[in-house]
Amino acid sequence: MSRPTARAVHLVSRPDGAPTAANFAFVDEAVPALAAGEALVENLYQSVDPYMRELMDEDGWELHAPLEGRTLGRVVESRAGALPVGALVFHRQAWRTHSVVTAGRASLLPDFAGVPLSAHLSVLGGTGLSAWVALTRIARLQPGETVFVSAAAGGVGTAAGQLARLLGAGRIVGSTGSAAKAARLTERLGFDAAFDYHDGPIADRLREAAPEGLHVYLDNVGGDHLEAAIGALRDRGRIAWCGAVAQYNHLQDPPPAPRNLYDVVGKSLRLEGFLVRDHQDARPELYDFLVPHLRSGAVVPDETVVDGFDRVVDAFLGMLRGANTGKMLVRIAH
Repeated sequence: MSRPTARAVHLVSRPDGAPTAANFAFVDEAVPALAAGEALVENLYQSVDPYMRELMDEDGWELHAPLEGRTLGRVVESRAGALPVGALVFHRQAWRTHSVVTAGRASLLPDFAGVPLSAHLSVLGGTGLSAWVALTRIARLQPGETVFVSAAAGGVGTAAGQLARLLGAGRIVGSTGSAAKAARLTERLGFDAAFDYHDGPIADRLREAAPEGLHVYLDNVGGDHLEAAIGALRDRGRIAWCGAVAQYNHLQDPPPAPRNLYDVVGKSLRLEGFLVRDHQDARPELYDFLVPHLRSGAVVPDETVVDGFDRVVDAFLGMLRGANTGKMLVRIAH
């Protein structure tokens, strides 16, 4: 019996500045016969994320080799008892239509009736978990506090806004890249105020949106956003640093560090960076807290879904340009 053919994307060159489609190539690959303990997964959804931009540089992804990323799929052939045919699984062998996995590199998805499958890559996935860890473990958000979220219309940002509301935040402020996205944040996603960071100095926009100052800042940008947030934070405020979109395409000429960094001392602020991979034990907490709200409709996953594996590179590049609202996903198969 002939083996199926899989399509994959390889990185074939490293970008100088913003990446382009020319940095990638689509490759057809024969799926090998399974060894004992392996399963063949037909991939259904793939996540494309900002952190992948860093992996395109030296010491990241290998050239001319399969890439990684968060993926959901269905087992279509198995020689692994823990991964039966028909099971829905999560794994990280992304950027391909089919993946060969082992039980140690794939996990069965929990069966949450009434919750869409794609949510396991958005509000219940790495982006939602990042927002949960940032707010509950790093910043320790308290009821009634004011929180500012940068890149608020992205996957982590939209999850953070909804979670902060459920956690009792008193005021939620977001920054984003367009007036339309700012309106979406306030009209649909529970933010009290939002602004387009192109409209003027971020420090001025923050003073208007949070005149009494901030207690918590969830940083997905760095650079001028971090400087403005340090200026707006109240004494003993907390910064949970998750990402640095401002410098991903500028590694040789990064934005300057905040000029007011010593205010971290003067205000007794706490700034802590984190990697969500170090907090996988928080996932059951997120499930217990959020699944009832998803079932009730109080939380709706905010996702931009691009159809077709042939558009995965376009989806990734579009995400880096801010073409998405919420989590950017690629639906590979139905």
